[in-house]
Amino acid sequence: MSPPDRREAHVKRLLEGPYPAVPADLAAGAAARGDRLLRRRRTVRRIGWMLVFAALVAFVVWASLTHAWTAPSSEVSPPW
Repeated sequence: MSPPDRREAHVKRLLEGPYPAVPADLAAGAAARGDRLLRRRRTVRRIGWMLVFAALVAFVVWASLTHAWTAPSSEVSPPW
């Protein structure tokens, strides 16, 4: 037998044989872990949006205080 044939035979024996026992609380544990992951992702997403909103507010406040949209005055002449 070549190496792929041995592997295939081993897989066939595993699939034909008795299946391993699955822990009773496996589904409940997986559901709890999924809930934790979803909650964590939702929290991170909310924090990210709050940071974006805070940065936008800070920019608007800065721009309104410094009048960033106007050109600097040209009344000032250079010193002699």
